[in-house]
Amino acid sequence: MSPEPLPPVAPDVLAEAVEQLSARLRKKLDAAIEGCAEHVVRAADGSLDVRFGEDALVTLRPGPSGAVTEAGQAVCTCLLAPRCLHRAAVLGAAPIADAATETEAMPETVTETEATSETTAGLPEPTGPVDGPAPVTTEAAPAPSVDTATPLTPAQVRAATALWEAAAEALSAGVTAGGAVVQAELLRAAHTARLAGLPRAEAAALRVVRGLRAARERGRAQRLGDLAGAFRDLLAGAALLASGTAGPGAAGVTRRAYAQGGSLRAYGLCREPVLSATGYGGVATHLVGPDGSRYTVSDVRPGGLARARGAGSASVALGGAVLDHAGLARGGLRIVGATVSPDGRLGAGRGVNATPLRGVDWSEEPASALFARPVGEAVAAALDDGAREADAPEAALLGCDVEVVGAAGEYLVVRVAGDGPLLRLRPAHPHPELPHAANLRRIAEHPGLALRVLGRPDLDRAATLRPLAVGPVPGEPYTLRLPEEWLGRADLGYDRLQGSHFPREATGPGPVAPAAVPDPLADAPLWRVRRLLETGVAGGRRAVAEAGRGTDAAALLAPLRRAGLGGAAQLAAALTAEADRRPRDAFGRLTDSSADGYARAWLASAVHLAAAERSLVAASWS
Repeated sequence: MSPEPLPPVAPDVLAEAVEQLSARLRKKLDAAIEGCAEHVVRAADGSLDVRFGEDALVTLRPGPSGAVTEAGQAVCTCLLAPRCLHRAAVLGAAPIADAATETEAMPETVTETEATSETTAGLPEPTGPVDGPAPVTTEAAPAPSVDTATPLTPAQVRAATALWEAAAEALSAGVTAGGAVVQAELLRAAHTARLAGLPRAEAAALRVVRGLRAARERGRAQRLGDLAGAFRDLLAGAALLASGTAGPGAAGVTRRAYAQGGSLRAYGLCREPVLSATGYGGVATHLVGPDGSRYTVSDVRPGGLARARGAGSASVALGGAVLDHAGLARGGLRIVGATVSPDGRLGAGRGVNATPLRGVDWSEEPASALFARPVGEAVAAALDDGAREADAPEAALLGCDVEVVGAAGEYLVVRVAGDGPLLRLRPAHPHPELPHAANLRRIAEHPGLALRVLGRPDLDRAATLRPLAVGPVPGEPYTLRLPEEWLGRADLGYDRLQGSHFPREATGPGPVAPAAVPDPLADAPLWRVRRLLETGVAGGRRAVAEAGRGTDAAALLAPLRRAGLGGAAQLAAALTAEADRRPRDAFGRLTDSSADGYARAWLASAVHLAAAERSLVAASWS
């Protein structure tokens, strides 16, 4: 019989349990956590039991939300309880609860924060890193607006300072030494940030903790680069908040605010499946207004892959509309009393009424404007938006006409029409039971095929686009032949392209070897800086100090200087020097054990690297 999964645990409950342990028991905590999840048994009353020998039994009784949110919901029968190793080990083996589940039961439909906080945390995805869209959904009612211009309070500044100190210590320890005790300090600081009204900082801290756990457990899909990015976002946000000079909106909002949008019309562009590592699945349908405004209507609920596959034809829960998501993606809505979030999510409040409209082809306004903007200009704007907002949602949709070149490994190589750049098309979601990859493989069999592509640029890779939908190019003889009811587009996450959808006449060129796609990101020696930063995340401060000694330092810095990356070389040298700086007194005792200087040096190099990589990615699209 397979063991029962442990319920999520609120960060403050775990932090308090670890804090109550003696120094001797803290040293044993990481070893005690191993194997706890394999001995979970569900009792007759619905509680979960974990036995430690004959004398100790830990019992978890989750609340209505399904999470352990109070200390009294985790008890142990040993004499040291509640300050015992058994109780802390079981809590430490359980997943970290989202902020939304700590106070109330999970609703049938969830908000973006509830559904994706683990997905964006650097945790393993079902099939790979986070490639799909951020799960979103319509809200049951508009939330009151939040004044993002409110200045930070002294309590918020103190909470941000404590979070910076905890994050700096965790970075200095690295994955190898970032066990349960280090994670508990971060969780306590995250909980303090939450109480102080800093939800963005709390979410960043939880992403780091989950990333540390996944890295220590050697998750198959865990990437060290994701954890390094989580540390960068956490440290940068905490430093800005702790300075007291953070601008409006730096604290974040607990719940997305919806505002009255009056009456509006929206036309479907495409739909895409949503699949998260936390067990949620659903669909997101993208729409555009007559003025070019972008909107999203989504349905994301617990259910995983089955839910994601079935939701594509589920009814749209918006103002009594008699459409399913497949119809909405190729149709439109006239909405009266609409509520709209700042990022374009349409709310489904009681006063919202919606009636279907005829859809528009991609060659008609307002959809055609998506394909008129030069790709280089669109990607540069997306990169600029991402630089200004560290936790910004995924990049906006990008449309372009392309010509198929052929397959190159896991990519489909295409060239933007009009002697544009070569691009790599990568599946929007790599799950084998979703048709993204199969559709791209079938398209690759037709070199020279003209395609109209709507997708999302991958801002972490050079010249890479994740297509969501494709269609024929008007006026081109060698292009797709889609059914009339598809309205000139195929959603790659739901529709499966067949042989009849391609031109029978072989007017295109014969099979040719795909040209190499220029990759300035791979050619630049910035990978050396990235490796140094990831070495620090994995091995901590000591590993960075070792990398900066002897011949290793010359191998790191000389290629950067030869390539004209003097700033990157200078920051990397400062990082290794700070990592190796451990001043001691006459008795050999450390006179400055703070990790503050090391964290600032690491953050400076990480921020510079991110800016340099953004510039190279933008150049690859020109």
